[in-house]
Amino acid sequence: MGALPDGWLWGTATAAYQIEGAVAEDGRGPSIWDTFAAEPGRVRNGDTGDVACDHYHRWPEDVALMAGLGVDAYRFSVAWPRIQPDGRGPANPKGLDFYDRLVDALAERGIAPVVTLYHWDLPQALQDRGGWMDRDTAHRLAEYAAIVADRLGDRVGAWLTLNEPFVHMTEGYGIGTHAPGEALLLDALPAAHHMLLAHGLAVPVLRERSAAPIGITNNYSPVRPASGDPADRAAADAFDVLQNRLFTDPVLLGRLPDMGAYGIAADALPFVRDGDLAAIAAPIDRLGVNYYSPTRIAAPRGAAAPAAPAAGGSVLAEAAGRIEGAGLPFEDVPIEGHPLTAFGWPVVPDGLHELLTGLRDAYGDRLPPILVTENGCSAPDGDPARRDQDRIDYLDGHLRALQRAIDDGVDVRGYFVWSLLDNFEWAEGYAQRFGLVHVDFATGARTPKASYHWFRERIARYR
Repeated sequence: MGALPDGWLWGTATAAYQIEGAVAEDGRGPSIWDTFAAEPGRVRNGDTGDVACDHYHRWPEDVALMAGLGVDAYRFSVAWPRIQPDGRGPANPKGLDFYDRLVDALAERGIAPVVTLYHWDLPQALQDRGGWMDRDTAHRLAEYAAIVADRLGDRVGAWLTLNEPFVHMTEGYGIGTHAPGEALLLDALPAAHHMLLAHGLAVPVLRERSAAPIGITNNYSPVRPASGDPADRAAADAFDVLQNRLFTDPVLLGRLPDMGAYGIAADALPFVRDGDLAAIAAPIDRLGVNYYSPTRIAAPRGAAAPAAPAAGGSVLAEAAGRIEGAGLPFEDVPIEGHPLTAFGWPVVPDGLHELLTGLRDAYGDRLPPILVTENGCSAPDGDPARRDQDRIDYLDGHLRALQRAIDDGVDVRGYFVWSLLDNFEWAEGYAQRFGLVHVDFATGARTPKASYHWFRERIARYR
């Protein structure tokens, strides 16, 4: 890699429900993921996050691993049910104490805490009132943001309000493969709006309490039409609106994208009220970008020839081909000619360059500096001969693509590997391992992988 911007952050990332465990300790309330994982058939092998990596008890060991890695920053999420067990009302002191200790330990080692307020673990009590389909949840998140910022705001390196609202809307409310397990398809759009409204309401709350940069993180995917056929191009444009622009245009431009491909007049959505878009467009300092792979899209083939699920594609795009009556104007098709991760996602490093330069071209001077807040891969765990080479090759290719984007003028300020630890990978349970550090889920033992040592050496070159 070439020169990096001043103030560059090398980091790694986790999320609360995926690593903490201790779901019933010290006053934590139940989350939608506790409820979802307890339902038979929801998560592979019946796995739950009840213990996960036991980070709640082993966090000093994990901070030491980060210090040994040499990272500048650690992106983690605060568990909302640990702070407000019912999603509203006074704070749980023991929950705040846990994150207070963690932030202090990071600061002592020169590691900037990059705090995500919401990474999908909605308090179950709020879901019982409607969850993200209920507008009031946006106001509850702003209240929660104030509590966290009052306690941690003097030491946080950066704030991220939400993680991947597109994925949370799609899998949690659109097709039901994630918590809370609702299958509303496009009727889930109010959840998208209310999450963005929550972001907008949280920004001034954080701004009043902390000098740290504020942003939001989405899962972005460059969308490629399956062919030059106008129908495929139109389908790709429609999907791009749903995954990328719906969660970026309101934040950076203060307006909704054209939803005409879905038969929706964006100016006639009943859940969008006067003043909402202005609130959502509160100025931010960073845009978090999570990237794993591009998406290849074709026009729907019709009920007579439903598409098989495509490796690495969007779950909602797959749903268009396999859910009867989905009525979505696109269909996922495989990206061929690339190796696949253990998750079946295509490894396309150039897609990161395509994505970053595309965001710059689309948003111009409205685009704030970017943090690549997640990038990584699941890789097979049982082949010592590979020495974790799949993950090393993945990271090396993506860092080279990232450097090209920087050289091409994209303002990127940091890169965070997903993930520090093997962890609870949502509906996949413990079947997919993304960690730089191997976790024995029976004992909790941590063992740095070859990719951990490789990344440490890569970071050290820039010291």
